Amino acid sequence: MSQGPRSGLAAVSSALLAMSRHLEVRDVLKTIVASARELLDARYAALGVPDDHGGFAQFVVDGVSDQQWKAIGPLPRQHGILAAMLQEAKIERLADVRKDPRFEGWPSAHPDLADFLGLPIRDGDEVIGALFLANKNCPKPDGGCGFTEDDVELLSILAQHAAIALTNARLYERSRELTIAEERSRLAHELHDAVSQKLFSLRLTAQAAAALVDRDPSRAKGELHQVALLAAEAADELRAAVVELRPAALDEDGLVNTLRTQVQVLDRAHTARVTFAGRGVRALPAAQEEAVLRVAQEALHNALRHSGAQHVDVTLDRHGGGAVLRVTDDGNGFDPRSVRRAGRHLGLVSMRDRASGVGGGLTVESAPGKGTTIEMEVPGG
Repeated sequence: MSQGPRSGLAAVSSALLAMSRHLEVRDVLKTIVASARELLDARYAALGVPDDHGGFAQFVVDGVSDQQWKAIGPLPRQHGILAAMLQEAKIERLADVRKDPRFEGWPSAHPDLADFLGLPIRDGDEVIGALFLANKNCPKPDGGCGFTEDDVELLSILAQHAAIALTNARLYERSRELTIAEERSRLAHELHDAVSQKLFSLRLTAQAAAALVDRDPSRAKGELHQVALLAAEAADELRAAVVELRPAALDEDGLVNTLRTQVQVLDRAHTARVTFAGRGVRALPAAQEEAVLRVAQEALHNALRHSGAQHVDVTLDRHGGGAVLRVTDDGNGFDPRSVRRAGRHLGLVSMRDRASGVGGGLTVESAPGKGTTIEMEVPGG
């Protein structure tokens, strides 16, 4: 059933509002795809963001279950009709995509597509994505509806605003990355200035004590006392600098959004699939939020760099007035009992210290070949 002018306008307005609510690129992509499928009443929708190597940096679908999507296999390449949309920057409206001479087939688990509507998403002269829909829902028993010129017009309007939303999201993420880089550089200079002078004095004083220990023990004792004072001052300077390492994003966005953003960045940067789910978590005291974030970062680093995992799942759930963090991977795993003997996984010591430092606890479940789950529980304020 075609939409009347008023209902069509309302649907477009709802879609544009939905896109404007998100800043992260992946959320924007998902919203664009879902809005397009609902707006044109199609069974399937997808959006691919091309890379520079003949593939897609990101590819988001709607209308396909997670199980079916995994069965389909690797992301598509830029070939056939997808390549035409990206290279020629033209709209493709086909009654049956399978009969087009450019059609090159699809994997066995792929849904069977027939009528097809696709168009590029452009930012000026640059094609930044390809948006397409297939299998328009049809009330006629014999099918044969297909996509109309009105559908092309609606999708073109959506694509123009999608380009703006996607560009804004990219700029937002880029500005966040630059802010983080600038903050790290500033703190590196502060760490050097604050601690290096103390360590230099500590070294000279220790050398003086060593030279005096045989011929003037009392003076050596005084120098050693000075060594202890300098060491304490250096520790205090270092601790103060580390406190400043609390990410600005925590204060600005809160724990849940900060974790979600970092997980999305890691998901794009690694071949492993990294996901995040936050459920019902309230704002926690600053110390608890920072401890949870640091433990999550350490656990993610271990999973992505050392475990060989294909999937890493991060969840943050409300627990009374506090929260429970879980980082689960399907990697190589290890025997937790052998950690101290083997001198490995020293990050676990730091994670336990962070958890206990805010009144929480940390548990590790792992076994060789069975993956790893790091769970941290923290109380509320």
